[in-house]
Amino acid sequence: MTTLPTLLVLDADPPPRLGRLTGRARIVHTDAAHLAQRLPQADVLLVWDFTSHAVREAWPGEGPRPAWVHTASAGVDHLMGPELAASDTVVTNARGIFDQPIAEYVAALVLAVAKDLPRTLEHQRERTWRHREGRRVAGTRACVVGSGPIGRAIVRTLKALGVTTALVGRVPRTGIHGPADLDRLVSRADWVIAAAPLTEQTYGMFDTHRFGVMQPSAFFINVGRGPLVDEDALAQALTRRWIAGAALDVFTTEPLPEDSPLWNLPGLIVSPHMSGDTVGWRDELGKQFVELYERWAAGRSLVNVVDKKRGYVPGH
Repeated sequence: MTTLPTLLVLDADPPPRLGRLTGRARIVHTDAAHLAQRLPQADVLLVWDFTSHAVREAWPGEGPRPAWVHTASAGVDHLMGPELAASDTVVTNARGIFDQPIAEYVAALVLAVAKDLPRTLEHQRERTWRHREGRRVAGTRACVVGSGPIGRAIVRTLKALGVTTALVGRVPRTGIHGPADLDRLVSRADWVIAAAPLTEQTYGMFDTHRFGVMQPSAFFINVGRGPLVDEDALAQALTRRWIAGAALDVFTTEPLPEDSPLWNLPGLIVSPHMSGDTVGWRDELGKQFVELYERWAAGRSLVNVVDKKRGYVPGH
């Protein structure tokens, strides 16, 4: 009798739909509290709760570890501790699911800010008729930081609106600027968009210096990872009007605490880490994992394999 591989799922609500794997895997569900106890029995770990840091905390324990870990997210910083990074375990992510939804969200923010929609809605609630002039989006400049699939989708979408775009990646190459060009590009941009993975090199990259070189009319958007931004530096930049405004969809602490000063910063739009989440997104994530599992079970090479040292899927 063939022993089925054990698939351990770090759960979140609602759980993934894995019906296609019935009879092809022994599926065990766990919460964060019992993850360390169950890791040694797992051949594969599905990190469905991609907000949890339980993998980082449980991985250093005793016993064998899964040969493959998949996270239902684009970022891997929440699980990538030094022990996992140094192991032989293959890590994959949900690359490809969130690219266009996040690009559309960024475009929506650009249009909403340029056309002053937040104030229009505010005036409507107040029953106030106040004519204003909006900005033309076509012909403005954007600097997109992060040259992965999400950053490239943002560039394509903004170009369709007539925005002149510059894309910045880890290393310069055709069509992509390197870090040495970042300050120059940021200083000329109307829209500065952070879509980079969180690594040692990108942690806190948007700091007092970087906000200081932006134009007073610039608008900053973060759809990457919260710790890309020094939130105190952003608060200073907004309060002192170094920049015109900002929109954050990701934060250093999530959910954003009720007493956080970020809620009341002038010119800041706060959204609850939803830029990539569209109707049916969880089903897409589940389908993607099942397809990856079928490749793994058939002995085929996996796609979306993360370079554990760099912290993202290479090739961009």
